Amino acid sequence: DIVKATNVTFKAGHVTRNKRGQVIGQRGGFRGCCVWFTGLSGAGKTTVAFALEDYLCARSIPSYGLDGDNIRTGLNKNLGFSPEDREENIRRISEVGKLFADAGIVVLSSFISPYARDRQRARKLHEDAGLPFFEIFVNTPIEICEQRDVKGLYRKARAGLIKGFTGIDSAYEPPENPDLVLQAGEWTVEECVQKVVQLLQDKGVVPASVFSAVVELFVPSAQLPAAKEEAAALPKLALTKLDTQWLQVLSEGWATPLGGFMREREFLQCQHFGCLLDSGTCNQSVPIVLPVSSEDKERLAGETSFTLVYEGRNLAILRNPEFYPHRKEERCSRQWGSYNPGHPYIKMVAESGDWLVGGEVEALERIRWGDGLDEYRLTPNELRSEFKRRGADAVFAFQLRNPIHNGHALLMKDTHEMILGRGFRKPVLLLHPLGGWTKADDVPLKVRIKQHHAVLEEGVLDPENTVLAIFPSPMMYAGPTEVQWHCKARLNAGATFYIVGRDPAGIAHPDSKDDLYDPTHGKKVLQMAPALGQLEIVPFKVAAYNKRISRMDFYDPEHHDDFDFISGTKMRRLARNGEVPPDGFMAPKAWKVLSEFYESIMKQESKI
Repeated sequence: DIVKATNVTFKAGHVTRNKRGQVIGQRGGFRGCCVWFTGLSGAGKTTVAFALEDYLCARSIPSYGLDGDNIRTGLNKNLGFSPEDREENIRRISEVGKLFADAGIVVLSSFISPYARDRQRARKLHEDAGLPFFEIFVNTPIEICEQRDVKGLYRKARAGLIKGFTGIDSAYEPPENPDLVLQAGEWTVEECVQKVVQLLQDKGVVPASVFSAVVELFVPSAQLPAAKEEAAALPKLALTKLDTQWLQVLSEGWATPLGGFMREREFLQCQHFGCLLDSGTCNQSVPIVLPVSSEDKERLAGETSFTLVYEGRNLAILRNPEFYPHRKEERCSRQWGSYNPGHPYIKMVAESGDWLVGGEVEALERIRWGDGLDEYRLTPNELRSEFKRRGADAVFAFQLRNPIHNGHALLMKDTHEMILGRGFRKPVLLLHPLGGWTKADDVPLKVRIKQHHAVLEEGVLDPENTVLAIFPSPMMYAGPTEVQWHCKARLNAGATFYIVGRDPAGIAHPDSKDDLYDPTHGKKVLQMAPALGQLEIVPFKVAAYNKRISRMDFYDPEHHDDFDFISGTKMRRLARNGEVPPDGFMAPKAWKVLSEFYESIMKQESKI
């Protein structure tokens, strides 16, 4: 610890760490700390650190990776690998890390740092400055490190071409009490990243919303008998089918980190900022609320808990209820930009209770609808498991509430090829039709699922690379506001890419019949939306029927006359009239499903 510069004085700045925490990143709060990865060469220190850096930055947590090799190409290029130089190498990087951490950055230092005393000095340097320091032992056996040996250093060290190589002819002193041990020879990079994120969350460095775990609201099985007994004795609140669909969304974790129906504070954050703010910034563009009548509010206002019931089934307990006014016109004006009762969801809001009740939900059972489609209603955790089983290294989600034509398939195939071109090996498509409430003239869910199956059977989409599942959310037809919710929910399900099309969640104006929302705004808003940066948005390319080549093709305005835009209205008219679309517009089996559905409607109407 030789000090040669004696005529210097440390000068404190005027900007506090709290102030830095407010201006760095989108998640308020000072988060400066040092995460120190130590382990043998080839253990996976830098791989995990850089993956963690990417993960945190995508979630608006400022972080920076300091890698041993990178530092030695610049700041420490005058140092070798003697014990003295190694000590100086770690001393310098410790000082650099402290500066970064003091600036509010989560510093991710990846250095072999073989000597325990050097690592202890690095810890003391940070802790003396009031900065958290976490020693992470990347405990990968030397046999695995040698198998990896990307740089060929072990081979050279074994041959005597490199002297003083850690683990071969130079000692490595494993940490005795590390803050975390990563078995990087057994765990995936993602699993290692989540272990570190969990540590940072437990230590209060990052908010709970950064941790990628989906929060399900089901009562643990061991506590379920007592909870059911309690629910049977509690006061009851009857739910509508729409309420029950939102309960399903909450209980399965689609709206993570929400722990129940929104309290007023969460509702206001959602309405005014499109985000939840109490656990860091988390996108939540639509309110998930439970309306109640004045009579029910008066009856339940003094209760600390009550049971949520649908069709005689006790589905959940709502804890510590908070009642607040349901300002319907303001809610609708903010969410839809309209309070026109001709809009089908706005009409339901207007007819619902004058109060909202929020509180924590404890779900007693998984909601099943008994319609033959429950096998497709996979939860976010089930979807993540399925993606893992298939070996997916990228998941691209496509939401739809309409039948699939070959233009949709063209876009999904194009996205698949784009992802492969980016270096991914096994992209998987999440084909995810919306399965909650939709307006009366939309194609019913059962018909859509049957039609989607026909598309897969005909090989228009590859079943090996496609997961067909149902998204349980109701449809609100709230345009660019709602599309953020659709994207956020798929993010919770493990998607890494999200395809957004023309006029997502759009609807015609109830009076003018023009588009209620600009058809291009959905994708523009989604590309700017806060707290969705960890998922890449893939804008929808316009596809139309190319009459010259008799198939769906990406639209080329220079050859406009070659293209025929077959709208949903035209498609429905063809199906109703028993006509067939041009060859190449839709898989024949899929068209047959759609045609038979509209023919059945025509027969029903003729009997009236």
